[in-house]
Amino acid sequence: MIATDAIVKYIAHQRCLGKRFVRDSAMLSAFGKSVGKIPLSDVRSDMIRLYLNREATSDETVRRKHRALSGFFRFVVARHLLQASPMPNNMRKRGPSTYTPYIYTDSELKRLLEAAPAAARPNSDIDPDTLRALLLLLYGAGLRRGEAMRLKVSDVDTSQSLMHIRATKFFKTRIVPLSASLNGVMRSFLAGRGKLVPTETHNPVFCKRNGQPLCDSIVSSAFRRVCAIACIRRDGGSRNQPRLHDLRHTAAVHRVTAWYRQGADLNDLLPKLATYLGHKNLSGTQRYLTMTHELLAEASRRFEVFAEGGRHD
Repeated sequence: MIATDAIVKYIAHQRCLGKRFVRDSAMLSAFGKSVGKIPLSDVRSDMIRLYLNREATSDETVRRKHRALSGFFRFVVARHLLQASPMPNNMRKRGPSTYTPYIYTDSELKRLLEAAPAAARPNSDIDPDTLRALLLLLYGAGLRRGEAMRLKVSDVDTSQSLMHIRATKFFKTRIVPLSASLNGVMRSFLAGRGKLVPTETHNPVFCKRNGQPLCDSIVSSAFRRVCAIACIRRDGGSRNQPRLHDLRHTAAVHRVTAWYRQGADLNDLLPKLATYLGHKNLSGTQRYLTMTHELLAEASRRFEVFAEGGRHD
């Protein structure tokens, strides 16, 4: 069997199991292109090493590629399409991801929104209102980018101030309530959008100027322009720069910081935050909540009050 045909068969198998399998399928397809139309039995370890260790590939991407290819070769061996896996067994060990999620300050969030009109320039596929509404929703509702981009018009119920988030990371659907201010943003955005493109219930909320669905590359490029205009960056090169996904992380940390300041019961509130964010369990929320200097300061203040025998509310 040709290697690329086996990859297509494996991707179809994974999707039959109910998986979206978007990122892994892209990586496997890229591997198929790199080796060309050769028999599966001709795939060698050095070809895999070359694909895994391309120049400027991050450690995290190498790990993802390795997991995807390992799963593929286990599949073909189990179905006797190959006698043994060619996965190299002496791969250089790479350390854990060194990326630390970026927590935007209130001032930086304001600058991001102010930069949106200039970033969504006239010749780009995304318009200023769409970019601004997307940024506000990612932070205000703590959504994943994919969740926001998959929203249909029918999923946003501004009369009830809520959204239906369907087919999430764990293939679950959840209802996300909207604050009064964010609900107002979405109501105004959808009303304005209806003047430019059709607003049938099955259409995407966020789309290009021509009404077609947005893609990751368009959104990523626009966000890089936003950060450049807003002068938001940090040391460490291009792979260490603030990400769009960090708006979700920022939303969680800001919420917990506010609870700390209010003297709230985090044992009661963190499980609710986990549900709101769509995490599978509480550990997912704990992983998101990177301690910032601000959060550490609040925790220290509460401990000092406790040590002095006072109250922290």
